[in-house]
Amino acid sequence: MSLLGEGEPPPFCVVNEPGASRFLLTADHAGCLIPRALGDLGLSAAERVRHIAWDIGIAGVTRGLAVALDATAVLQTYSRLVIDCNRDPGVPSAFPQVSEATPVPGNVGLSAADKVARRTAVFDPYHAEIVRLLAGRQGRRTIYLAMHSFTPVYLGVAREVEIAVLYNRNPRASHLLAQLLREEAGLVVGENDPYQVSDETDYGVPVHAERGGLDYIEIEIRQDLIQDEAGQAAWAARLARLLPIVEAGLVNGLVMGLAQ
Repeated sequence: MSLLGEGEPPPFCVVNEPGASRFLLTADHAGCLIPRALGDLGLSAAERVRHIAWDIGIAGVTRGLAVALDATAVLQTYSRLVIDCNRDPGVPSAFPQVSEATPVPGNVGLSAADKVARRTAVFDPYHAEIVRLLAGRQGRRTIYLAMHSFTPVYLGVAREVEIAVLYNRNPRASHLLAQLLREEAGLVVGENDPYQVSDETDYGVPVHAERGGLDYIEIEIRQDLIQDEAGQAAWAARLARLLPIVEAGLVNGLVMGLAQ
């Protein structure tokens, strides 16, 4: 039987599937729902909407950006505390028992069957949808855009970076966007800061983008900048203005202002 009961939302939603853009947007942590069968995972209502449960604000940015670019986006519905869709399900952090400094009682002592149930209900359908969308984009060389947000304070330490671009084996699209962002007045831009992409700490980019030979950017926006609709709209508009320039730079072989 599926972990998701009758009437519960599906594990993903697709925005603008007919979009003509080369960009494909993904939001692995867009939602904070918990299947009814799992109760509240032992967390208060306040804890279940903190950054430990999802990427605050990124759903609104992703939806707005998809519309502005005429791009397709796929957003994951359930909390990363159920299963982290940006982790290999075989690593412990896919089912965190502690997130930041907060214990997650409902993730303690999970059996192999418990983990399979969560993976089957949430992780596998979401990533299968990404595979389906990529396979259907004939005639377009996709640029994979992984959308995330990060907390402005982590373990008591404030973060000055406002937007970060992350990458691993193929940095060229991220370098182009970072260069453009640094030309924006007063913006604090990070590269692989506060996070970086790796096979151990990520899933979407290594599996869908790097293994597929795609250009990609993993974007992280600080959550206090996109916690309301105005902030989400402003960041969607900014990225919609800059990303077509990145696309043109990739076509022309430009990285950091130099022909490669």
